[in-house]
Amino acid sequence: MSRSLAARIIEASGPDHPADACLREFFRSEKGLLPCDKASISKTVFTYFRWKGWLDPQAALPDQIRQARQMADAFEQDPGKFDPQELSSRAVPGWVSEEMEVTPDWARALQTEPRLWLRAKSGTAPALASRLGRARPAGPDFPDALLYLGGEDLFHDKDFREGQFEIQDLASQAVSIQCAPRPGEKWWDTCAGEGGKTLHLSELMQNRGLIWASDRSERRLARLKARAARARVFNVRLAHWEGTQRVPTRTLFDGVLVDAPCSGIGTWQRNPHARWTTSREDVRELALIQQKLLCLAAQQVKPGGKLIYSVCTLTRAETMGVVGNFNLLMPGFVPLDEPGFKECRTILPQQYGCNGMFIAGWRRDAGSGKVN
Repeated sequence: MSRSLAARIIEASGPDHPADACLREFFRSEKGLLPCDKASISKTVFTYFRWKGWLDPQAALPDQIRQARQMADAFEQDPGKFDPQELSSRAVPGWVSEEMEVTPDWARALQTEPRLWLRAKSGTAPALASRLGRARPAGPDFPDALLYLGGEDLFHDKDFREGQFEIQDLASQAVSIQCAPRPGEKWWDTCAGEGGKTLHLSELMQNRGLIWASDRSERRLARLKARAARARVFNVRLAHWEGTQRVPTRTLFDGVLVDAPCSGIGTWQRNPHARWTTSREDVRELALIQQKLLCLAAQQVKPGGKLIYSVCTLTRAETMGVVGNFNLLMPGFVPLDEPGFKECRTILPQQYGCNGMFIAGWRRDAGSGKVN
């Protein structure tokens, strides 16, 4: 049954209908499905798109789904049997190699089932791991992060409902850690989305100071508001912002985070459908948007303050290309040089088993005047 239902979702998926959104809509309409049924359908859909590059497009969809499952099983049993060059050429569309380096290690990571990462309240990770059971610490670089290895629906967990932890990818957690906000400071999370990084910033600030969180989507801001209430975060102010010259506030901030919209290539392990709907043109258009947002947000950094840029992608145009252009356009900002962070950091899926992420940072010259 799960394969026939998965086939319906695969057929409904397309550039304007992401597979994960189709899954959510389908599950809302099919009230009688058990959690195990939903998990099986989701896995079948994502497995199909993860191994799409190996499938015969002329074959019937049920046969393609069967072949994808066989490929996934063989890879899980012995990844080393797969030719590295074949992985690099089939796991992603051909245009990707012209925008970034496609290595066998990265391609192999994309074909691996994604991990589930949690972020505990500061200092509570060991106790949370003990209560959850199948969870282990991420390591000293991420003191509040846990890798969850169990199969429970954590959205129904008592600790989750009481705001004791968030489900948040490790790469996303790394962004807020690199921001290194201090209690009492003022920060602006310009493209906050549903607020994962906003809530983490507040945790690092001990719920003190002030965070402006803006987004162009009112729906995402509403979701952020609900999450903040559950997490008992009280130092966040929400604002709608379309990314125009009319910024939400004229406040000058100790720190500004621009977690910009991007091609999302860093999430292709978790979201394999996007591999086949994202285009090179998307990369070029998004790089222009990123540049614009970064320059606009820079105007609200106070002298001596920090500006952090992050994108969950790895293309040259959206990473070092944006950084290079910003350095030319904004001479009043100098690359950030702090312990553990020197100007830029790239997190690769094969390093930690998380999304890919690029992070860059600057400090505004303390003697600089108005940003142009």
